[in-house]
Amino acid sequence: MKLIYDAPTKQAAKAALEDFKNNWNHKYPYAIKSWEDNWEALTVFFEFPLEIRKIIYTTNLIENLNGKIRKYTKNKMSFPTDEAVLKSVYLALREATRKWSMPIQNWGIILNQFLTMFEKRVQL
Repeated sequence: MKLIYDAPTKQAAKAALEDFKNNWNHKYPYAIKSWEDNWEALTVFFEFPLEIRKIIYTTNLIENLNGKIRKYTKNKMSFPTDEAVLKSVYLALREATRKWSMPIQNWGIILNQFLTMFEKRVQL
């Protein structure tokens, strides 16, 4: 799958999907069919530069953050109010951000691309 994500163009990604299909269709036919059926929606990230694409399809950070939130909320059977849920999530986010020490690779390049593409939305 990495060859699909890392492909320089959408056409190259389609060729990588075909190679993946030839090698793995016997084991993962449903996953490959899902990719083929949803190709346009799944490949929207090719409209962005490579550095931004890596951020879009990398989910480790998101999964880690979801795990931190679950850690703070799983022991509660129910919350008395919506505000109590928000406070719990806020504390989880605050705790998670304290441990973030690894910078995003090529952040300067990525920030410049965001500033160019979304100049009205990105503010420094």
